[in-house]
Amino acid sequence: MEEVDVEPAVTNIPAVRHGKHMGFAWGPGDILVYETQYKDPGASGSGRFISEVRKDEDIYSPILRKLFNESHHIFVGLQTIREDLPSKNKKPQFVSISKNYRSVIRACMEELQQVAVSAKDAEMATQYGNQACIITTVSILLAIELIWNLCEVLFIDAAPAGSLLLHLVDWVRLHKADVDEKARDVLQSDCPAEHRDYWDVVLSYVLQGRLEEARQMLVKQATLHPAARNMYKLMDGLLSKMPFYNPGGNQTLTEFDVKWRHWHEEVTRCLQDNTFASNKHLELICKILLGDEDTLLEHKELLSTWYHFLVTRLLYCHPTVKPTELHYYAQSCLTMFLDSRSVPEPLDSILLAAFEFDIHQVIKDCSIALNNWWFAAHLTDLLDHCKLLQSHNLHFGSNLREFLLLEYASGLFTHHSLWQLAVDYFDHCPEFGRVNLELQIERVPLDTERKALKVLRICEQRQMSEQVRSICKIMAMRALRNNRLGSALSWSIRAKDAAFATLISERFLQDYCARGTFSDLDLIDNLGPAMLLSDRLTFLGKYREFHKLYGEKRFREAGKLLLSLMTAKIAPQSFWMTLLTDALPLLEQKEVIFSAEQTYELMFCLEELTSLNTAAPDTDKPMQEDDDVELTNVELLRLALARNLATAIVKEGTVDS
Repeated sequence: MEEVDVEPAVTNIPAVRHGKHMGFAWGPGDILVYETQYKDPGASGSGRFISEVRKDEDIYSPILRKLFNESHHIFVGLQTIREDLPSKNKKPQFVSISKNYRSVIRACMEELQQVAVSAKDAEMATQYGNQACIITTVSILLAIELIWNLCEVLFIDAAPAGSLLLHLVDWVRLHKADVDEKARDVLQSDCPAEHRDYWDVVLSYVLQGRLEEARQMLVKQATLHPAARNMYKLMDGLLSKMPFYNPGGNQTLTEFDVKWRHWHEEVTRCLQDNTFASNKHLELICKILLGDEDTLLEHKELLSTWYHFLVTRLLYCHPTVKPTELHYYAQSCLTMFLDSRSVPEPLDSILLAAFEFDIHQVIKDCSIALNNWWFAAHLTDLLDHCKLLQSHNLHFGSNLREFLLLEYASGLFTHHSLWQLAVDYFDHCPEFGRVNLELQIERVPLDTERKALKVLRICEQRQMSEQVRSICKIMAMRALRNNRLGSALSWSIRAKDAAFATLISERFLQDYCARGTFSDLDLIDNLGPAMLLSDRLTFLGKYREFHKLYGEKRFREAGKLLLSLMTAKIAPQSFWMTLLTDALPLLEQKEVIFSAEQTYELMFCLEELTSLNTAAPDTDKPMQEDDDVELTNVELLRLALARNLATAIVKEGTVDS
């Protein structure tokens, strides 16, 4: 067994006390912890408790549920990209999908930030958690977007030298937006150039490579100090001349490098000539433009992170940095920026692994550091589609992409509504997806008939016949317990369960005998080929058809059907007396309904029934009264059959002659 990279987090359960014996019940997404009845000798009694320990609490967050829902649509869309397309055609699609994922993360983050403002409200706090919990979630989402954006730049877009630095500058700008808030406060003041944060804003703009905004801010200072206007004009010229690589232009990377070196030499001369010596702020900007490490490290509070320091250093020292050189600069910047006694945070390790182009380490560290599988699963899936993951099979049979998707989908299945999203994730795991889906779908609680139909539709679409039968049997049994015979019969037909359909058909017939009418006529009238599932169901459908024919005064057809039910042995013998009693009105019609031959067959059925009843009397029946009623019915039937036979013989003889 492999050793774990980090010690598992300890979960404290408040009710657990030292010396108590605990029991556990493992579920798909949680554990039930309870105190057992075992007691040490002399131990005092205590109250019982059950605690639920959830593996993935995030899926119960209302706002993060939006993240799961929206990203599901993006995931499904990604799976539809054709494999046979050339890589150059697919790359823009993959970059677009990556940006869609990031936009969903940012939307959730912004919504959570708005909620954090309202979290003092009791109702909000109940729904979303307290303010501290929301702020923690926001910080996690910020880190997730930061990592994803860097992976997009380095792995998915795979920008070459020149373009690479432009993407990294945009990456830092996007995730260091506090300078814009500061600039807004400065510009809205009465005298921006004298605002206490003015120079912080100017320096921040320069550190982020936002030189146009820095020039606009310096104009305000030049206006306030006319005597130093020439000095400010010279700085404005340096800022405006700084070349930036244009990937879409005609300039080659070598030509850009030569142009940048000329500009860099000009800035160096200005510093050496003490051009800005009389203005410490402009001299500071000049040092930053040269990428002076000591100057940059003196402004850690404006940079705030080592990776901002890295990008600023590359911008002003190595603008044509190659992807393969990044790891060297990243490691040195991390070492220089962090205090010698500081330990890198998990985020630092993840970003460093990305700069080293170690994709598997990025995914591994994210899986350890983050509290759910959403990020690792979706990023791995996207990278796998980009053909960036080497064949990284795991020792328990599945590849890395499938393992992470299965873990994520299994977590979704524990939620009362998100389980529907998980189905698509299982569908796109070719090796173990179906097996996991079959196991998980059986655990979905069938609270309502509507939910059961959803689950059933999913199973039917995937030809999961065993699960279809199981669901239908459960729902049929539940309906039968609630005396909803129509629903029970409908579910048993869907399950193709002949034995259960027979049982429910019997209940229908018993109900008819007791009440004299059928319930759920619409269902019975529209059985169609489904009535062939069992003999008893066939009889139920045909017997209902007899009643319809009788009601439509189609007596000959009704009589023929009634007789066939008995002679073909479709009707149970226990129901023959009811059928013969139903024949009485037909026998009493003025028009002859039954021919002589049919009448003989009815007589035979009646005699067979009476001989069986005589041979094996029903001991459960109340003796005297019921026997008298049955004897009366038999006598009436014999009389009616004798009359009908005589009439039929006379009529048939007349026709023959």
